[in-house]
Amino acid sequence: MKIGNVELGDRPLFLAPMEDVTDPSFRFICKEFGADMMYTEFISSDGLIRDGRKSVEKLNIYDYERPIGIQIYGHIIESMVEAAKIAEEANPELIDINFGCPVRKIAGRGAGSGMMRTPDLMVEMTRQIVNAVKLPVTVKTRLGYDDSMKNIVEIAERLQDVGIKALTIHGRTRAQMYTGEADWSLIGAVKNNPRMHIPIIGNGDITSPEKAKQMFDEHGVDAIMIGRATYGRPWIFKEVKHYLATGELMLPPNVIERVEIAKRHLIKSVEIKGERTGIFEMRRHLSCYFKGLPNFKETRMQLVTLSNVDELLAVIDTIADRWGDNTDILHQPYQSPLSGKE
Repeated sequence: MKIGNVELGDRPLFLAPMEDVTDPSFRFICKEFGADMMYTEFISSDGLIRDGRKSVEKLNIYDYERPIGIQIYGHIIESMVEAAKIAEEANPELIDINFGCPVRKIAGRGAGSGMMRTPDLMVEMTRQIVNAVKLPVTVKTRLGYDDSMKNIVEIAERLQDVGIKALTIHGRTRAQMYTGEADWSLIGAVKNNPRMHIPIIGNGDITSPEKAKQMFDEHGVDAIMIGRATYGRPWIFKEVKHYLATGELMLPPNVIERVEIAKRHLIKSVEIKGERTGIFEMRRHLSCYFKGLPNFKETRMQLVTLSNVDELLAVIDTIADRWGDNTDILHQPYQSPLSGKE
């Protein structure tokens, strides 16, 4: 599979961009476990053109992340075009347009999946961005705005016609948010539309290697994007690849191995963002690596309150000492700790 000149191999796995989750340190860990394509957290076009600190910081990308796309969102064409030009200067492999975010503060303003109510504007915005940059432009979107407006098949054709190089589809409408089951039948309808020739990436409810293989086989998508299931479980990329190659399930990392993963993640976060911010932003990740361990409340409280990196590393080491032989964590049904994001 290729996006423009970016070669991604056969049946690649993508990490979904998730605000406050897929920062550079988490992307570092996901890349270690085999993510083939990753994206920045989504960036506000308004924040970018106004040189907002948080937006500009999200442009920071590292060689270990490549290939990587910068994802932008907004509802004003001129701002989005200017933001795409700024993003291009950061030298990613591609620019991705977010037409998929369903949260009210984004979609309610007509950005993200709110754009699906105005397909003409959506297509025109995409056309102007494609013409404004030299990098490949891709789009991430949903099936439609609600059940009465599942217009993804038509929109996919129109977006392809104005020059996008790949399309990612989350199998829900904006109205569904993250509830119910993702409907992959319409993703398959887009992929199997004779008019479509760009890669189609399927997204939604990929929580296991078996589910990933099923969606590749049943719907013929070129790639799969995994979002919420990576949280506390970045090794899912390795699990899926092993299953696709062998048909056998891997045992997930044991407690001692998870301790080492958590420590690498913490150290990378502090290296990139400094001790104070790096630790603060790791609090949402650390305890998730050990979800399911018994009698973990006191340790969890330490993981989300300590503000010294050496003290935190020491506490993480005690997890290996105390629960190293525990096997319960290896065999629990997957439950995402995230209610949304993907």
